[in-house]
Amino acid sequence: MNYNIIQQRGLLAAAALGISAILVSCLSVDEKEKRLTPPKSTGELRVEDIGRYVSEDPAKAIDLIGIYEVLYDQERLRSLKEEAVDNLKASQIQAINEKRWDDAASLARSLGSLGIPVENTGNEPDFILADAKQKLSEENDLGAFLSAVRAHTLAPLNFDDALLFLERAVTAKQRRTAAFFLAVADKQGGEIPEELRGYAQGQDTATDMIKGVGTVLVDRGIRIERGRGMPDRVLGSAFFVDASGLLITNYHVISSEVDPTYEGYSRMYVRLGDSSSPRIPAKVIGWDKAMDLALIKAELKAEYVFSVVDRIIPQVGDTVYAIGSPGGLEKTVTQGIVSALGRRFLQIGDVIQIDAAVNHGNSGGPVVDREGRLVGITFAGAEQYQGLNFAVPAERLAAALPAMIKGGQAQRPWLGLTVNETVSGAEIIYVAPFTPASEHQIKEGSFIKSINNEAVTAVQGALIPALQDILFPVRPGELVALETADGNRRVLMSVPRPDMPLAEAAKKDSRERLAAPLFGLILSPSGGRSLSSPYLVKRVVRGSIADEAGLSAQDPVSIRGFQVFEKDGYAFLDIYVKKRRMGYLETPMRLPALLASPDTL
Repeated sequence: MNYNIIQQRGLLAAAALGISAILVSCLSVDEKEKRLTPPKSTGELRVEDIGRYVSEDPAKAIDLIGIYEVLYDQERLRSLKEEAVDNLKASQIQAINEKRWDDAASLARSLGSLGIPVENTGNEPDFILADAKQKLSEENDLGAFLSAVRAHTLAPLNFDDALLFLERAVTAKQRRTAAFFLAVADKQGGEIPEELRGYAQGQDTATDMIKGVGTVLVDRGIRIERGRGMPDRVLGSAFFVDASGLLITNYHVISSEVDPTYEGYSRMYVRLGDSSSPRIPAKVIGWDKAMDLALIKAELKAEYVFSVVDRIIPQVGDTVYAIGSPGGLEKTVTQGIVSALGRRFLQIGDVIQIDAAVNHGNSGGPVVDREGRLVGITFAGAEQYQGLNFAVPAERLAAALPAMIKGGQAQRPWLGLTVNETVSGAEIIYVAPFTPASEHQIKEGSFIKSINNEAVTAVQGALIPALQDILFPVRPGELVALETADGNRRVLMSVPRPDMPLAEAAKKDSRERLAAPLFGLILSPSGGRSLSSPYLVKRVVRGSIADEAGLSAQDPVSIRGFQVFEKDGYAFLDIYVKKRRMGYLETPMRLPALLASPDTL
């Protein structure tokens, strides 16, 4: 995002806002209410069709009611549901027979959301472990280790299974992976060969790890600046996660390779040595835009492979090391500490703030701790946080990798909710129109009690990432059970998450309603005369843009403009507000917001 562009557009719009200040709102109370009312779901529209005939043509209304009573006979619906559940079970059994373990696990999750026991066919951990063993037999080490760790997270591995993966990790010379399965095996008890234990308990050096880090170069041809042609190059870092030549980097480093809106030349290379080393052509396998991660492949033999199974959560103050190619200077190692945890500005999850020196070219490189365990993936150059450095946690990389390995853009689930963390829990402050949540008529203002029968408790500031973690492994198309504090429990079918959910919502909803998820400004009709401000601030979300701008409850507000710049990733809301704290002096304000909200489910 170019913040100079934002400032320039802001000045132009401010001038236009000054001209519009002479206008007053003439909206009626009904019109104000309508603009704050969520767009109707398809079910509501069907009933409303009947309602229109009740007065105009009551005979037609009675006819339609009769039709709908037949179409939506409750006994028939119950029968259809039972049949659908039986077919869902049959699909799971077929997936098991065909050894499609991912599909079997997905169907187990859907059945579980319905509260249907599946012990007769197997639970999700059973299928994921079977998938891990199958991948192990296919010599797909990365996929096998990821599935084995996921299975262990859901249900502890027994000794024999832990030993099986320990042996493969030692053979593959992945010391940290071996250490993980050694710890699991030791906990279960049993005799472990000394050569396996000795290797797993050893430690890799920085010299070893440097061999597993390369430089990513994306050649985007020539760009014209002030009439002169300049080479357009993107520089980043990457590290091996599999001996077959698979590397991890940031999505923003390789975006021109896969972004359908990019028009121009783009070629990607990986280099392992210095500038005199050969550039090896590389291709993108998969990417997760919401997490700023990408999986690439080059025909290179990995001398060192980083383990992605440790799932280490560092503590503030822990020493960490960043490895990468700042400015193209390969094999650079910098040291620092973990400055903070739980920073939230990616769309999903949170990130680690570090103070290790990181510069242009470090993006996509590994961050490790004193024991050589992968802690995170560096990303640098966040324009709104100049001079600060961050890393995507390694545990989130491990969760994101299975979808990226399958190829293409990783699809994440979307329910259509914007959530605010309060002392009372996760409050739903916005339901996006024509999403699973809106079709199931989930109410704004309700609190989430559980997702997929899992109640979420987390330390302050970590509740929304914890909810997102529950949904993260869910495939679009799976059923998700959502229970709210008012006692309602609904089973929704998730859909693919848009790249920018609130940008999609802005195309279908009113600016008055979008003020809540984007700016933290929850409005209500003023109920006053037509010449007064049409809205009052019902509530300001704590920590939101509106809160930082000094708005408070009962401030009269009129909206004079709303602009969305989807390509640049931000939106503007132009308002006139009479702040109570300033004696109701009317003031024009411009509220900016990023479209990539981290508070959506």
